Amino acid sequence: MQTRKFRRNLRALLRDTRVLIGQFRGSLFAFAVLICVGTLSLHTFYLYPDSGQPISWAEATHATFMLVFAETLLPFPEAIGLQILFFIIPPIGLAVVAEGILRFGVGLFNRRERREAWQMAIASTYHDHIIVCGLGRTGYRIVQVLLNLGEEVIGIESDAANPFLEQLYEMQVPVLLGDARQKDILEQASVQQASALVVCTEDDLVSLSIALEAREVNPKVKVVMRMFDAQLADKVQSGFGIHTAFSTSALAAPVFAAAATHAQIEHSFYVDDTLLSVARTTVQPGSALQGYTIAAVEKELDISVILYKGANTLDMHPAPDITLHPGDRMVVFASLQTLSRLHEMSGERPTPSSREIARPRSRSWVSRLLSRNKK
Repeated sequence: MQTRKFRRNLRALLRDTRVLIGQFRGSLFAFAVLICVGTLSLHTFYLYPDSGQPISWAEATHATFMLVFAETLLPFPEAIGLQILFFIIPPIGLAVVAEGILRFGVGLFNRRERREAWQMAIASTYHDHIIVCGLGRTGYRIVQVLLNLGEEVIGIESDAANPFLEQLYEMQVPVLLGDARQKDILEQASVQQASALVVCTEDDLVSLSIALEAREVNPKVKVVMRMFDAQLADKVQSGFGIHTAFSTSALAAPVFAAAATHAQIEHSFYVDDTLLSVARTTVQPGSALQGYTIAAVEKELDISVILYKGANTLDMHPAPDITLHPGDRMVVFASLQTLSRLHEMSGERPTPSSREIARPRSRSWVSRLLSRNKK
């Protein structure tokens, strides 16, 4: 990981240096011409006053550099031509060339002052990455999740005052400032080499425009869109070849519906028109589930038990012949209708937490369960 990061930074440095050289090529060329003319003139015509010997190429080059900054180690020459050279090199060097070279040096070593250009240089080294367009609260969280999954991410944001930018910079995520609908911005984000594009702006038409522009540059890129209009989302998904077009309301509906039931729902989503959920249940003393085996529960209710927690064991692949006892807990995968029946058989009572409006948890119950089991 560190080696890849080093190589990426090195490639970005070389690219950024090439850009800087292009921007200051006039000053650099003038500086080179001035040094060459001064060196050639001094080596050819300058003679030491005492010995009458010419100076070497190295001495001539060094003397010319010193003249650029109005200093010299050589005695003032007697030849008129060289005297003129001694007078004209300092003002030309200080007024034209040295100023350009100084700005080039500052730009080369002070990347913080050229953050936007440096972000572009870093972005140009990415491939097989994911681009996130729109870095508001939703986009920022998407970037966090992708980074946790080990993905490489480049962000595009139109608002330079976005409060999440500094945090993204600290997370070493390249962020390009600009309109993602512009082809050049997408190309700067290396969309040609990207594996996926996530569009989560607040405007459906803007999102669609970004997606279509990206597909024009890279027809193979996977596009995931956040859309507010459910009908438009369906049409975009079927008519424009966009891999995934999620309606925000459609995504939220299963979560709120599940939160309103008695079952302790952890997550819900649609498969076609079927709403499926992951839920947890606890076997209560005297309930219908007491004495059942895992296989019997799955067969009778047509559910999948994906985790079992007994008194002294936790099994993420429970054996079919495990018998359920009071206090045993299960995580199951089923439809809401089936979960309602499971809830009745388990003997559980509705809890306040099962009726709360769904909201992100700081720590999942599975994590808490695993940590308790380790203790």
